[in-house]
Amino acid sequence: MKKIIQFALAFIVLFASCSDFLDIPPKNIIGDDNLLSSESGMDVYLARMYSNMPFEDFKYMAQWGVEFNGWLAAMGIEGTGEALNRDGISSAFTGERTPYWGKAMTLLRDANYLIEALPQYGTSFPEDIYNHYLGEAYFVRAVVFNAMARRFGGVPLVTKVIQYPADQAELELPRASEEETWNQVLADFDQAAQLLLPASPKRGYANKNVALAFKSEAMLYAGSVAKYNETVPGRLTGLGEKTGVRVIGFAENAWQAASAKYFREAYLAARAVMQSGNYALYKKRWAANSPEAQYQNMVDMFSDLESPENIYIKEYTFPISTHGYDAYSAPFIFKAPLASGTCPTLDFMELFEGFDRYPDGTIKVTTGSSNTQGDYLLYDSPMDFFRNAEPRLRAYVIFPGDRFKGADIEVRAGIYTGAVPVRPLFNNYSYQAAENRYQNLDAYRATPKTLYLSPREGNAQELVNYNGRQMTAAGANGPFYDNGEGNLTGLYGRKWLNPDPSAVAGEGRSDQHFVLMRYAEVLLNAAEAAVELSLAGERSPDGSDLMQVATQAVNDIRERAGASLLAGQLTPTESGRNTVRKERRKELALEHKSKWDIRRWRVQHYEGRNGFWGENRNKDAFSNNIRYRFRGLYPFFSTNSGKYFFDARFQWVSLKTFEYNVIDYYFAIPGGEVAKSALIDQQPNR
Repeated sequence: MKKIIQFALAFIVLFASCSDFLDIPPKNIIGDDNLLSSESGMDVYLARMYSNMPFEDFKYMAQWGVEFNGWLAAMGIEGTGEALNRDGISSAFTGERTPYWGKAMTLLRDANYLIEALPQYGTSFPEDIYNHYLGEAYFVRAVVFNAMARRFGGVPLVTKVIQYPADQAELELPRASEEETWNQVLADFDQAAQLLLPASPKRGYANKNVALAFKSEAMLYAGSVAKYNETVPGRLTGLGEKTGVRVIGFAENAWQAASAKYFREAYLAARAVMQSGNYALYKKRWAANSPEAQYQNMVDMFSDLESPENIYIKEYTFPISTHGYDAYSAPFIFKAPLASGTCPTLDFMELFEGFDRYPDGTIKVTTGSSNTQGDYLLYDSPMDFFRNAEPRLRAYVIFPGDRFKGADIEVRAGIYTGAVPVRPLFNNYSYQAAENRYQNLDAYRATPKTLYLSPREGNAQELVNYNGRQMTAAGANGPFYDNGEGNLTGLYGRKWLNPDPSAVAGEGRSDQHFVLMRYAEVLLNAAEAAVELSLAGERSPDGSDLMQVATQAVNDIRERAGASLLAGQLTPTESGRNTVRKERRKELALEHKSKWDIRRWRVQHYEGRNGFWGENRNKDAFSNNIRYRFRGLYPFFSTNSGKYFFDARFQWVSLKTFEYNVIDYYFAIPGGEVAKSALIDQQPNR
């Protein structure tokens, strides 16, 4: 598609230049006869649509919205618990600076125009190509309606070109019900899948399986909303004041049937992709019983353009089409011009296998039964703490002391010069005590001090003499307690970063591709839909064994990840459902997926937050009613032992507190749209 876009730009520039010379508006030169009657013209038309698609990749930030703006690009920082960023852009996903409304309407018009106008030029193409072009329009429309429904619930279903000028009644459409909106998404994906070719005729185009994969994701969302809106206190549904239409949620007598229908459609769509035989989990460098090979295999997966797992990707090419992810999210030593934008949390790390645990399930850092008891466990090297970690986690996260781009990533929260064994630095690690930070400890403030920290990098680093050399308190990457651009949590994100040591990071210099849809997600879609159907007492829609399909899907993903396989077959229970959810949280982390998952599961508000991680946890451990925080894992060096210990506490640098309310499961309709319209309803709860 990048080549098509380049062609389109050249095409437009050429005719714009001619129009300047002849003083003729470009629309008199590039008309339907040019665009809709030839393959090159259709390339231009489709390029326009695809360049405006609401895809979430390196050019999407939740704080900004669909602005195609990669400034400060980071992953998983929207209050999902995956990662943290400096304050200001790291906040719960409760809205977007630019609501996805106006851009959506423009793109819907483009898709609708193609659907209405292309039949006039049908004889210009072979039948299968003509059908494919129509399928592309339906695919675009389905993606747009899906993006709007996830944000707003019911939206105006603009399925035809509105001609201007026109009567007011024709110009304005009210919001449809949420159920009608999801039914439109379903119908458009089905139409797209029916018309599109089995294989993309050109790189960047959609195809039948692309439409089915995106359909499975959309229907999983619809089924979840229909079901789990009922679990929110008071039921999450309501009618618009202007029209009386149920613009959010489902009627009490309709949600069960709707939920079952959408889960059924999600399952069938995912199964169709699975049975096509066109895709497979990436295992080019995978080897059984080799954590190193399994880790490297998953690192390679996200940089291999020809991966058999890729279903749909967004490509970039330097210097024409680029992004800046490496410039903003690489470790601090590669700062260009910023760094440390994606710092995974300890909460995220605790989803994975390979660590000793306290009785409450949190990762063990002391000899006691909690992190306030016993003495710190000591390690010769920070990497020793992670020696048994799931290979998938290492592929997603840069551990303290691991290597990246040929360099050792030194991460150190501080140096402790006191006696060993080392007792816990705090006696209270609760949510309420998060503001009590290391720089407030007597060990740091007293004279003589036994704890050394660094407020800033460079000359501001505190130094400690050790074995005849000077050690910097915070190492090369921090955390620096007065610099939010250094390491924040003790961990760095590895996924999506360019691992090539020769690659020079900088704004607008990165060109690695982004995987928008991959086969692992399709497997997880099938697994989750299977469990949900079984929970609802529904029969298998294709005769397959639902629990067997779900179990096999999860085990295939776990095997590739280097995780342990399920002990037995999944069961149609809440526990079985949570097992699939947790696997999804792990596998699809840092891919712009989790913020939508926890949203559709309705687990981000306080009462539902114990299922926040896809498993039951004590929500009060990291929450305080509507507000919540996440933790880091901080390595310290002990000079008297010559070893490292780790402290687990709430984020220390640039402490971020998130907030989420029930009303945030639906974004507000843009105020200007409501104010100027007699038909567009604001959300009932706003």
